[in-house]
Amino acid sequence: MTVLTDDQVDAALPELTGWERSDGALRRAVKFPEFLAGIDAVRRVGEHAEAKDHHPDIDIRWRTVTFALVTHSEGGITDKDVEMARDINGIVD
Repeated sequence: MTVLTDDQVDAALPELTGWERSDGALRRAVKFPEFLAGIDAVRRVGEHAEAKDHHPDIDIRWRTVTFALVTHSEGGITDKDVEMARDINGIVD
């Protein structure tokens, strides 16, 4: 698995609604209508991530949940992160 170039990440971003590159990771903040809706989304994403063996960093702030994706073992954003961003969009949207 190789780290994507900046150009490759930039090319993928238009297909990843809500995601941006920030601090070397793909990030998306999602505001939910209520706290427990965000917690439920985290649970669903967590189950999917466990099945895929690729886990996002997750920050929960009341109704806003921020997902961050980077392949730590490779030291950057990889195809696995782009794929997981698509998967997370399918789960939370």
